[in-house]
Amino acid sequence: MNTRRMTALAIVALAATALTACSAGADTGAGSDVDAKQATSAEDFGGMDALVEAAKAEGQLNVIALPDTWANYGKIISAFEDKYDITVNSADPDVSSAEEITAAKNQQGQDTAPDVFDLGSAVALDNLDQFAPYQVANWDDIPEGSKEKTGLWVYDYTGLVSIGYDADAVPAPKSLDDLLGSEFAGKVALNGDPTQAGAAAAGVYLAALQSGGSADDIQPGVDFFQKLNQAGNFLPLDPTPATIASGETPVVIDWSYNNLAAATENEGQRNWKTTVLPGSAVGSYYNQAVNVDAPHPAAARLWQEFIFSPEAQNLYLAAGAYPSTLAAMVEADTVDQQALDAVGEMPADLVQFTPEQTEQATSLLAEKWAAAIS
Repeated sequence: MNTRRMTALAIVALAATALTACSAGADTGAGSDVDAKQATSAEDFGGMDALVEAAKAEGQLNVIALPDTWANYGKIISAFEDKYDITVNSADPDVSSAEEITAAKNQQGQDTAPDVFDLGSAVALDNLDQFAPYQVANWDDIPEGSKEKTGLWVYDYTGLVSIGYDADAVPAPKSLDDLLGSEFAGKVALNGDPTQAGAAAAGVYLAALQSGGSADDIQPGVDFFQKLNQAGNFLPLDPTPATIASGETPVVIDWSYNNLAAATENEGQRNWKTTVLPGSAVGSYYNQAVNVDAPHPAAARLWQEFIFSPEAQNLYLAAGAYPSTLAAMVEADTVDQQALDAVGEMPADLVQFTPEQTEQATSLLAEKWAAAIS
């Protein structure tokens, strides 16, 4: 499991030198007069074939905050490279959504800046001026409410908030209140800081729903983590593959696809299990967006086309993440049925926070979180 750690990580010189992209700017290929940075669909290039040609002329794509085991991004990146013969430069896989935006601003105008983002909803909604509008060819396959109307942000995948745990270190938690018991002293970690990280915020949302709160009132979730901290059970350490392997973070509240990946990574080393608690479940889609200052604007737009294609959407599903076009793929018979059978249907009582509820929850966390765990 990789976790997009939310500590303040600098975008170091090593990452910059690794991104050896040569920006094509608005020039999308020999003889082309298309301004790729202004393109809002493949049709603006003259169709998909022309977009592919323009992206290949750039030859590079810069991504950030995409760990290989996070929602199958290792395989997704490899598939994109193999299909289009475009080199993907992956920088700082463990940084937070907020740090993605910081990197883009700090590197504006440089060939190393991120071309695309994969962001939690709170950060996406707070940075709309950083995104370029783009609508993929299968725009209609993406449900209403799962996309900004011009394509500034588009939901790509979600998981379920789960509890991953080392079954040799702690008993299997059957309820959230079990985590308050002495068996979990100093053992329960969140995936990051919920004021900056979507995965961590979703953990607080789940605690709210299972403690009498709602999508409109997450205060009970903050209160739960305050009790967890007062009991000495909250572990203020960002989990990583290394901390799980070493036993430093024996209990991790995180997305189901991350905890499932941790089980695979630690097979034979840790007896890692994943559980989704009964009762209300929480899902929260991540958002694809194109950097308005993308140094490889055609490749950035081709990446969006690929991400929302059945090929990439099924790779999300194979990792245990629910893709945003799932219903359309089921209807068109393009879904990986074996992967869907393994993941199972979404819970009937799954709660997805609306953009408005996310903004309200974000404000409350900014105001109350630090005091709750101090």
